[in-house]
Amino acid sequence: MSHATTRTAARPALAALSAVAAVAALAAVPAPAAGSPLGDHELRDRLTVTVEHAGKGLDGRYRLDCHPRGGDHPHAAAACARLDELTRPARPATAGPGGFAGPALGAGPEGPAGPRDPFAPSVPRPFCTMVDGGPATARITGWWDGRRVNAAYDRHDGCRTARWDAMVPVLPEIRAAR
Repeated sequence: MSHATTRTAARPALAALSAVAAVAALAAVPAPAAGSPLGDHELRDRLTVTVEHAGKGLDGRYRLDCHPRGGDHPHAAAACARLDELTRPARPATAGPGGFAGPALGAGPEGPAGPRDPFAPSVPRPFCTMVDGGPATARITGWWDGRRVNAAYDRHDGCRTARWDAMVPVLPEIRAAR
């Protein structure tokens, strides 16, 4: 076999090896979060907070970026920390003796540790004080932890006011008029 024949025979093998290497390199690239156009985790925690009728200096539209922190939200560091506190530590309890794990803290929309999904719609409750917390409304839209967010907040009764207050400093703190 001549030297030229050996090179010709090696070309298909080299091409196949190159194709396998290219596919392997593509497989190593992480896929974006399901439903998220933002594949980079560093960019997935991006929210727009719109507040109306909260009062002078509190109304506005703010961008809140977390991980890394950015945007023009007036309390970005504290707001990102609060959202992390409310959403990221929600993990199932580990089983204790006898295999019983018990209810996870904060399970469901609200629990002993507070809301686990602060963006979940307000759940009607049989006992809410009919104390109106004022005309303030807010909407939070964007992406958090790879999930689309579109949540509305108001202060029209005691339960809704408590839901708002749980989101401070993402939403502004509103003090009762004296």
